[in-house]
Amino acid sequence: MRREAFLWLVLGSSFLVLAFITVPLLRMLSAPSLASLWETVRDPEVYHSLWLSLYTGISAAAICFLFGTPLAYLLARSQFRGKKIVEAIVDLPIVIPHPVVGIALLGLVGKNFWLGRLMHELGLRIIGSPSGIIMVMTFVGLPFYLQAAKEGFTSVSPRLEHVSRSLGASMFATFISVTFPLAWRSILSGIIMCCARAISEFGAVVIIAYHPMIAPVLMFERFQSFGLRYSQPVAVWLIVICLLLFVSLRLLGSGARKAGSGSRA
Repeated sequence: MRREAFLWLVLGSSFLVLAFITVPLLRMLSAPSLASLWETVRDPEVYHSLWLSLYTGISAAAICFLFGTPLAYLLARSQFRGKKIVEAIVDLPIVIPHPVVGIALLGLVGKNFWLGRLMHELGLRIIGSPSGIIMVMTFVGLPFYLQAAKEGFTSVSPRLEHVSRSLGASMFATFISVTFPLAWRSILSGIIMCCARAISEFGAVVIIAYHPMIAPVLMFERFQSFGLRYSQPVAVWLIVICLLLFVSLRLLGSGARKAGSGSRA
C-alpha cells in the first residue's frame, strides 16, 4: 500500500512538472495563426534578426570549440593544484546574472579601459556590432561546451592513449587519431548546447549590442511597443529553432547509446 502511494506521488509530481513546462509553451505555440507566423518570418526585420541569431550563435559555438577543447582536455586528463578553482571559474558564467555579464564585458571593451581604447584605435568595433554579440554569446555558452567536452574526454580510457604513444605517435597525433574520434559525440553535443544557449541570450546582449537586433531583442522590443500579438510569432520561431537543436541533441545521444551497446555486444 505504501509502495502504491509513493508511485502515485511520483507520477503526480512528474505530471505537474511536465505540465508546468509544456502548457505555457503549447499556449505560446498555438496563439499565433499559421498566416501570422508566415507573415512574420517573411518580414525582413524578423528574418534578419533570426539569421543574425543563428549566425552569431554558430560563430560563438565555433570559437568555444576551437579554444575550449584544449582546456576541456586538460581538465579531463590532469590533476593539479587549484583545479577545483579553475572548474569553478569555468562554471561561473552560468550563475552570474546576465546583465552583470554585459556590464562586465562593456567595462572591458569600452573606451574607459585600455583594451577598449586600443580596439577603437585599431578600428575594431565591438559595441553595437555582431562581433560584440558573438563575444557575449561565447562568454555565456562556453561553460556548456566545456562540461560536455570534458565528459567526453573523461569517458575515453587513458590506456588507449598510452598504447598510441608507445607505438611512437606524438601527443597531438594521439589526440587527433584516438581521443577526439572517441569523444566526438560529446563534443558535438557540447557545440549544440553552446549554440542553443547562445541563441537564447538576451540580458547581456542587450547591453553590448541593442542594435543590430538578434531575435530575443527584437521580440522584447515588439512586446514593449505592441504587446503579445506582435511578439508571440517571433517567440514561436525562436522556440522552433531551439526545439530543432535539442531534438538533434537527443537523437545524437540515442545514437551514441546504440553505438555503445552495439560495441559491447
